[in-house]
Amino acid sequence: MTALPGGRFRMGSDRHYPEEAPAHEVSVGPFAIAQHPVTNAQFAAFVGATDYVTVAERPLRAADYPGVPAARLAPGSMVFRPTRGPVDLRDLSQWWEWMPGASWRKPEGPGSGLRGRKQHPVVHIAHEDAEAYARWRGLRLPTEAEWEYAARGGLDGADYTWGDEAQPGGRRLAHWWLGDFPWRSTRPGGVHGPAPVGSYPPNGYGLFDTAGNVWEWTADWFAPTPGGDAAPSCCGPAEPRGGTEQGSVDPAQPGRPIPRKVVKGGSWLCADEYCRRYRPAARRPQPVDTGMSHIGFRCAADVGGTGSPG
Repeated sequence: MTALPGGRFRMGSDRHYPEEAPAHEVSVGPFAIAQHPVTNAQFAAFVGATDYVTVAERPLRAADYPGVPAARLAPGSMVFRPTRGPVDLRDLSQWWEWMPGASWRKPEGPGSGLRGRKQHPVVHIAHEDAEAYARWRGLRLPTEAEWEYAARGGLDGADYTWGDEAQPGGRRLAHWWLGDFPWRSTRPGGVHGPAPVGSYPPNGYGLFDTAGNVWEWTADWFAPTPGGDAAPSCCGPAEPRGGTEQGSVDPAQPGRPIPRKVVKGGSWLCADEYCRRYRPAARRPQPVDTGMSHIGFRCAADVGGTGSPG
């Protein structure tokens, strides 16, 4: 955990996606935050000590999914699947698949596992899973403002955690999509997925992976735009900060009244032609019950609380 003094900073951005606006001055008090997202090894220690079962591993209740055949109600999670070629980037369903059996233990579904991934960020984590881990450590999830303050690393108002240039000197300073999204990765071996934590340089506060790699849960609710005039974005509706549980339900999905929390930071699936969200101001709404193969979390604490071993 790294202790930060807090203070005033400029949160959000008026230069990028509408859900990030308006940029505005915010104050945060002193707090501490983890240097990197929770890893598979850390989460495994939690599960080993508590026998915790994540949301993605629990049987689904037929009452929660009216009209869905019982045979399809197997536990699972949302897994990224590359397409066979270029597609319409407005249709996310082309590269996301509900995968029975997918969970933090099996990030690509049955047949996959954690071998060689102990230091990768844990994924397929629902919001309550992240909160359960944090409580076990004597910690909590950061607020959206705390997360963004920490991610900026002292560069108030900058586009990226390292400055205003996406690739200074042609160098990538975070883990985001390399290749043609969502079908061709030009990484060695065509690899898709998160990178081990700490694979890229830290920001000005010594924090790793505050841009790209995995989206990270925060403690804050999302809220619909007043008047219902939300503009579409690549990851979800454009909405302002500061919501309530009731107000965070997506009005476009009346049959699925699941509240949503804010996730921050972008992920390995951010692609410049589709989703330039590997920035501290980036934000999106995420249903609290839905883990995905690009969503993880890191913990925070009030000053003086650094948590228990684990």
